[in-house]
Amino acid sequence: MRHRLIVPGAAAVCLLLAIPASAAEPTPGAPGVGDSYYPDSGNGGYHVSHYDLRLKYQPKSDKLEGTATLLATTTQDLSRFNLDFLLDVNEVLVNGKKATFAKSGVHELEITPSAALPKGKDISVVVRYSGTPSEVKVAGFTAWNRTPDGAVVAQEPEGAAWWFPSNDHPTDKATFDISVSVPDGYQTVSNGILTSQSSKLGWTRYNWRSSKPQATYLTTLAVGKFDITQDTTANGLPVLNAYSKDLGENAPAVRASVERTPEIIDWESSLFGPYPFTAVGGYVPNVKTGYALETQTRPYYSPSSFRNGANTSLIVHELAHQWFGDSVSVKDWKNIWINEGFATYAQWLWSEKEGEGTTQELADYIYNGVPADNAFWTVKPGDPGADKQFDRAVYDRGALALQALRTKVGDKTFFEILQGWTAANKYGNASVQDFATFAEKVSGKPLAQLFDTWLFSTSKPAVSPNATAGKAGKSAKSLKAPARPKSWQKIQEAQAAHPHH
Repeated sequence: MRHRLIVPGAAAVCLLLAIPASAAEPTPGAPGVGDSYYPDSGNGGYHVSHYDLRLKYQPKSDKLEGTATLLATTTQDLSRFNLDFLLDVNEVLVNGKKATFAKSGVHELEITPSAALPKGKDISVVVRYSGTPSEVKVAGFTAWNRTPDGAVVAQEPEGAAWWFPSNDHPTDKATFDISVSVPDGYQTVSNGILTSQSSKLGWTRYNWRSSKPQATYLTTLAVGKFDITQDTTANGLPVLNAYSKDLGENAPAVRASVERTPEIIDWESSLFGPYPFTAVGGYVPNVKTGYALETQTRPYYSPSSFRNGANTSLIVHELAHQWFGDSVSVKDWKNIWINEGFATYAQWLWSEKEGEGTTQELADYIYNGVPADNAFWTVKPGDPGADKQFDRAVYDRGALALQALRTKVGDKTFFEILQGWTAANKYGNASVQDFATFAEKVSGKPLAQLFDTWLFSTSKPAVSPNATAGKAGKSAKSLKAPARPKSWQKIQEAQAAHPHH
């Protein structure tokens, strides 16, 4: 017979052991998601499903007042959690009860609710705040740009912290309602659909809605005086474009480019699959910046990008991001190739369609024209490093990788891969390795060596991307640069609109 030894306190120990893990002591959420390049971006312990932003902005003084309501769900037992935010906070409520708050680090707003929050709980967080965003700088930088008649915020990889509190990382997407009150005579531009506007006592309120998941850095706002055009695509998608009233001599080229948005979005839909959102368009404020950004449903363009005339290649690039970068977003910023390599290749496909140079010709022009000892070949598009995240190689060498894949698997399978990828990962997040695995599955071919060669090696590949399917090809040393494709200059002008981040 076995005997159980009973000692003082044993019963209490048993009771403690019986307590489920979910009842463990609540702990603070992490102040960052641990991103490879930006470890402090985002926060741990919860996921946001919706942002409701109610704002009031005075263009003359740059004064912004706001009330942000966040709907979220906890992912751990939380004693405290952070939001990413830079403006002055007046009050915070969690589930309707006042919470204490404090600033820490560069952009952390630490919130302590009146009682700990259990894992899996739906919560509401209300933050009332105010400030002058253009005066708030981090390392001498502000994402909030003043214009002669207002302001605009559109920045990558971080920009939200200057105008609303958030979980600021692409892995935590949410829907948005953005309501902005401005003095009569001013207008606002934001993401999604303008659901309504109304005027009262000298102020006009604009209500914008994004009903599909959206990353915080892709959320944009502009205030100013605009000429607005509205239309629909051939498939009935609402199109809204906005142009500053003071674009000067660039205005005709700007409109000649952006007004082709419906045509381009329908063409890209035929290549990449159904457009993933409910609205589309673009906007061009009167800013001195020189960059463009794929802000969701309504890309942002600088007027200087059109100083040499119309450039549809830039429009193609930013609209391609609606699939590659916006709908399918990075898991980690080191995966930037799944954004930029694909958007650049879309420009090559447009060049081919317009008869201004095939993808093969563009690939050969780069491959044969860049010497093996050029630093271009030392940058790994699959993980370029934070300091090279938007290097030319991420764009051009990134597109070479897709040309190599197309050569390897053939056109039919290549476009099946692209359409299958955007469908399988719609509204989600993915990595370079996820794409490589997906391409192997669809093609039935081993592709690890191909992706390693074009995305992760630090030397010039031995043969061109047009020869990777076993076709006869000369070595890198023996090839001469072919004639420059007609589209090359516009593609480069478009690329110059990207090293801004």
